[in-house]
This record gives sequence, structure tokens and C-alpha cells, in this order.
Amino acid sequence: MSVTNLKLKPQAAPQPSAQVIALGHPAGLRTDSRLARLAAQTVTNLLPLIVTLTLIILAWQLVCSSPDSSLPAPSRVLEESWELIVHPFYTGQGVDQGLFWHVFASLQRVALGYAMAAAVGVALGTLVGQSALAMRGLDPIFQVLRTVPPLAWLPLSLAAFQDGNPSAIFVIFITAIWPIIINTAVGIRNIPQDYRNVAKVLRLNGFEYFHKIMLPAAAPYIFTGLRIGIGLSWLAIVAAEMLIGGVGIGFFIWDAWNSSLISDIIVALIYVGIVGFLLDRIIALIGRAVTRGTANA
Repeated sequence: MSVTNLKLKPQAAPQPSAQVIALGHPAGLRTDSRLARLAAQTVTNLLPLIVTLTLIILAWQLVCSSPDSSLPAPSRVLEESWELIVHPFYTGQGVDQGLFWHVFASLQRVALGYAMAAAVGVALGTLVGQSALAMRGLDPIFQVLRTVPPLAWLPLSLAAFQDGNPSAIFVIFITAIWPIIINTAVGIRNIPQDYRNVAKVLRLNGFEYFHKIMLPAAAPYIFTGLRIGIGLSWLAIVAAEMLIGGVGIGFFIWDAWNSSLISDIIVALIYVGIVGFLLDRIIALIGRAVTRGTANA
């Protein structure tokens, strides 16, 4: 066959390749949607609180607006304690300080006493929960001591330390330690047997078992005790400072009472409540982060 007899087939022209373009939502629309959801969620969460607070303040105003009322109305509290409210960072001589410095002094005492209570309480709770012999020997003593009112320890601590500041810290320690011990012990005793079997199979030593098995399993119980302990610590320090004097929110309240400044006492109580709430939420958030959401918040 000759080359001339070959017929060349025409080549098809190349077709342009199709491109698929994904059409997404504009970034602005996504941002607006998130903001709208966040705003709606915020309103849903805050609106009931705002309404409740408004009703409480209105009722308080109506009940205490009479000239014969022994307690000041909200409007009178603002009028009489305005300088105290707007100048929390005021620095004067001695105990003449703004509310921030009184709260800060109380928080320092609480931090020291609570930190010691947390360390000792977790250690003792672990011992009691892990050892049946320690539980029989120590648990009855703990159950008796935890029923002693916090302020009952103050005269003994003053006699021992001969100073008000360490005495207040000791009262914080002895108040906060009992719920930490009890909840830690319960958490240790409730560790599933399967976890213990795994530790035996892996031949974990004492430190590895404590770090990898015991603490993670008991963490929700431990943080429950820590939350109870921080609340009791804040309650106890306010009461203790009323007796030991010096700079502190408890002493401020007692001094305001002696000076018949009822409006200042109400402002200080609001501070006490807000700070106590924030302390509880901080421990709760740390617990949720450590236990990955298994601790109650």
C-alpha cells in the first residue's frame, strides 16, 4: 500500500476544559451570622437575669423608701456611698483604703490558706481513699473536726501564732480542707476496678499509677471538693477579718457597722458576692479543662 492511498482523518479541535468554581458564602455574611447567633444567645441568657434584678431592685426601693425604714433604699445607697463606689482604688492611711484594696488583702489570705488546704487535702484524701487502714484510723477524726465552726478555731490560732494574719490564713486552711479530703477520698474509692486491672497489666509503678490512673479518674470528685472549699474559704475569711482587724473586706464591713454606715455595708456585700461567684467559676472552669468536661460546672 502506497503512502498516497492513505487518507488522513481530520483531527477534532481541542475542547476547552470546564472549570468548576465553588461559590461560597461571602466572609461578611458568615461573620454577620455568627454575630447574630452570639447576640441572640447573649440576650437569651442575660434577659432573665436583668428582669429578675430589676424586679428585686424595684421591690427593694418600694419597701425601703419609707422614712421609717431602717435599711436604705437603692437610691439612698447610691447617694450615700457614691464616693466609695466610684473610687475603689483609693489609697489612704492605715485601714482607710478603697474597696479594691480590702478585697485584694482578703484574696491574698484566701490564696495562701486555700492553696495549702488543696495540697494537704488531696494528699490526705488520696491516703484515706487508697488505704482501708488509713480510712479506719483517720476518717472518724475528720468527720468530728469538720463539724467544728470555722471561727471556733480563731482563738486557738491566735494563741498559737500571736498574730492576726497567719491566724486568719489558718482559719481558711482548716475550713477548706475537709470537703477536699472527703471528696478526694470518695473519688479514689470509686475508681473502676478495670482501671486497676489495666495498671497491673501494664505494671505501673506507684507514681505512674497515681499520675495516669488515680488522679484522672478521681479528678471530677476532687474538683467538686475544691469548689466547695473555695466557697467556704471566702465565707470564713470575711468572718475572721471582722475579729482580727486590719485591711480586709471583713474588717471593712465591721468598721462600717461601728460607724453606722449601712449603705457602705451593702456595697461591700455586693463586692463579696461578686468575688465569691468569680472564685467559684474560676475553679469550675479549671476543673472542666482538666477533666475535659466531666466535672460539674
